[in-house]
Parts: sequence; C-alpha cells; structure tokens
Amino acid sequence: MSSDVSAERVTLAEVAEEAGVSLSTISKVLNGRTDVSPGTRARVEDLLHRRGYTRRGIGRSEGHAELIELVFHELDEIWSMEIIGGVESVAKEHGLSVVLTVSGSRHAPDPDWIDGVIRRRPVGVVLVFSELAPEYREQLRTRSIPFVIVDPAGDPSPDVPSVGSANWSGGLAATRHLIELGHRRIATITGPDDMMCSLARVDGYRSAMNSAGLPIDPSWIRFGDFHVTGGRNHATELLSRPAGERPTAIFAGSDLQALGVMDAARAAGLSVPGDLSIVGYDDVPISRWVNPPLTTVHQPLRRMGEEAVRLALRLAGGTRGATPRMDLATSLVVRESTAPPA
Repeated sequence: MSSDVSAERVTLAEVAEEAGVSLSTISKVLNGRTDVSPGTRARVEDLLHRRGYTRRGIGRSEGHAELIELVFHELDEIWSMEIIGGVESVAKEHGLSVVLTVSGSRHAPDPDWIDGVIRRRPVGVVLVFSELAPEYREQLRTRSIPFVIVDPAGDPSPDVPSVGSANWSGGLAATRHLIELGHRRIATITGPDDMMCSLARVDGYRSAMNSAGLPIDPSWIRFGDFHVTGGRNHATELLSRPAGERPTAIFAGSDLQALGVMDAARAAGLSVPGDLSIVGYDDVPISRWVNPPLTTVHQPLRRMGEEAVRLALRLAGGTRGATPRMDLATSLVVRESTAPPA
C-alpha cells in the first residue's frame, strides 16, 4: 500500500470520527451522493475544508471520468457555438468527451449543479459565468476537479483561473473607427450594467469620445441584454429623435444587438450605412452574412474555449504557481455597415 493511499485513509478516518459518521458517509459526500442529510453534508464539507483534504491522484486517473464539463447559464445558438467548438476541439485532441450543462443565472450555476458535477467527476470544468461561489470552489478543490471561467462577466477573485478578452480595447477601437469616419453623434448599446465586460466596453467608448473632445449625451449610453430585442428596443428610442439630434452611428456591445439596431433602422426608414453606421461586437459567423455585412470587434470566442480547456488540463496535471488570468486580444473587422456620415 502506498503512503499516499495510507495518508488519505487516515485523514478520512479522522474526519469521520470528528464528524461522528461512518467512512461510507464520508465517501457518499465526496462522490456527490444525495442520500446524506444536508446537516451532515455541511459538517463533513466543513471538516474536509478545515483539514485541507484533497483527493489523491489528481488529473486523468481512475478517479476521473474522461470528460470535460462545459457549463452555460443559457445557450445562444450563435455565440455559444463558438465556445463549444473551441472546447470540443481541444477535448478531442486529448481523447476527452464534452458534457454540456445549462444551469443557473449569468452570475453562477444553480446549487444542485455542484452535486451533479461531483458525481460525474470530470477531468475539469469550464464555466461561462462571472464567478463561482467559494463553497463550490472548495468542494471542487477537495475532489481535485479544476475549473476555469470563460469571459468573466464580473471581476473574478484573484485565485480564480479565467480566460477573457480585452473588452476595453474593443470598445475603444470600435468608437475610434466611427470617429475617424467623421461621426460626432455616437451612441452605444452595451450589455447588462452588472457585467464587467459591459462596463469595460462602455469605458472604452467613453475614452475614445473624451480623447476626441466629443460630448457624450448621457441618454446615448444604453444598457441592453446582448440579444436582438435589446438592440432593437434601445435603437428604436434613439432613432425616434429629430434628424439633427439622433445619433449617426451606434456601437452595439454584441453582434446580436447590432442586428436589432439594423432592424430598428429599417423600421424607421433609415439606410445602413447611408443614414446610420453600426458596429457590433463578437464577430460571430452571421455578422459576415447580414446585409450589409457588419463591421464588428472580433472577440476570439473559439480560442477562449480552447485556452480554457488547456488551462484546466494543466491544472489537472498539477501545474503550480500563480493562478492564471488570460486576456486575449480583440481586433476591429471593418465591413460595409459603417461609412462617413451623410
């Protein structure tokens, strides 16, 4: 018997004795079994945490299924597919399958998700959320299941591995492009106001406007939902103003919102880009096929999924050192939805 296994059994025996439960109960908690009372489960989890217990044999061993778990709060058929494609490509390179889970809100998965992932015991978890609650992080740590957050919508804790993109730079580049074309009345429709990526894109917009000495009408800054309807609704309000007061250009915080802006412009009898220039964000495939093709900020969604899996696998392999935070570069892609103002 190896010393590692002996140490594990002694530790679990001590935990069982202190918790006043059997070793089989400890095993049920570690494996996410549901036939343990909430009070007992909480007591065992607390003891595992306080004793710094970590299941031996981390990485791809007999203790883990050959899986990468990918978790979204919602599936968008356009945006999500880019990340899914990146995750699947790297998983396939390493002989792993992908389990796709939809759970919770944009901030965190539902509480019952943690029990399921513990039962499935994947090699690693990739989460498209802003954060993961400390108690969930600890439960994954004790089972040696590494996790990585993709495109954090909030400001993740320093000890949380994450892969994002340069949102401020993207907002800056989009707005500068419109300014360089000669636009002065530029509005922006970003995402929800409780998401860091939304705020960073707006900050980039403000920086470009301020650097150019252009005034910013507070009503030109709108917080949407990253979906078509959000872009359409806000653009309808902005474009209902008299011709001399409405914006001549709109920077939308996602390509889907940009499609909504296009729809609102057509409904108002305005041509794109003749009467209104539009810039999106993400560079999803549909942005190249709409009429006119959309000028947008390329966000490397597929590569973000790829890098998240690579990072999870490095952590599963026992890589130590500073917790990685990776921000990938964005770039402006100029197409036909922008032009100098009439």
